Amino acid sequence: MNFHGKDIKIFTANSNPAVAKQIASALGLSLGKSEVKHFSDGEIAVSINESVRGSDVFIVQSTCAPVNSNLMELLIMMDAMKRASAGRITAVIPYFGYARQDRKAKARDPISAKLVADILTTAGADRVLTMDLHAAQIQGFFNIPVDHLLGVPILAPYFGSKFADCKDDIVVVSPDLGSVTRARNFAQRIDAPIAIVDKRRQRANVSEVMNIIGDVKDKKVIIVDDMIDTAGTLCNAAAAIVEKGGAKEVSACATHGVLSGPAIERINNSVLKEVVLLDTIPLPESKQSKKITMLPVAPVFAEAIERIYEDKPMSTMFN
Repeated sequence: MNFHGKDIKIFTANSNPAVAKQIASALGLSLGKSEVKHFSDGEIAVSINESVRGSDVFIVQSTCAPVNSNLMELLIMMDAMKRASAGRITAVIPYFGYARQDRKAKARDPISAKLVADILTTAGADRVLTMDLHAAQIQGFFNIPVDHLLGVPILAPYFGSKFADCKDDIVVVSPDLGSVTRARNFAQRIDAPIAIVDKRRQRANVSEVMNIIGDVKDKKVIIVDDMIDTAGTLCNAAAAIVEKGGAKEVSACATHGVLSGPAIERINNSVLKEVVLLDTIPLPESKQSKKITMLPVAPVFAEAIERIYEDKPMSTMFN
């Protein structure tokens, strides 16, 4: 028996309504009736146009660019739900902004990820559902339950199917030391070896030297990362894998396509054959590229929401 709400209701703000609609559709529901408007001075107004009293409410909102506006929309909508006596409020955040500010890198730095966690809780979140946090320890910044989904179980089958006829020629590559665990999990799923790109700056104002740890010669390489922002590290790693490692071809995949600044231009001009992303962040027409393939996250989030509502374990989802 479920004690957390009499029914499921899915709402969305303005950052990623397409994914929210797909999640609701997968659950056999229609999106909740709400409206999020911006006044001329930038203030945000939220209207909830149906009763949520006693309901298990899920608000889908990626805190991607414009990150501060999207974060405020989520906070204000949660406050509205709390004041409308929702039974439980879950913030469904496919992409969690500020996740890269998870520690003090130098003196007097803020830890913005912790601040955002505190604000979400204060605004009314009873739990958080997200995917591929940049640093997994951010889960510990919350004093409420956090369900952390992974992108690798969606990405790996795509490449496993694509390269089914040449499995022995595949090598999975981590673009830096911090992504080794993710690359290893990916490689285990498609039964492939891994390699690592080791980059180091020998002295100030001298470009990074990249070395390939592992054998990629004459192989089809898949670079695995959690996000692609400006694509500088990715494209440099791909070039090193081909030029220094002697790889036959290079593809890449990541959960979050931030794609800011010159990212699209760099990808288009790079040696990368294909870049596969999940739609945790919407891809506007201005950032479309023939090299980019998008995969949907809605089925995974829909199953996770159903399990939360029915008090079923999340750990068995990807077994």
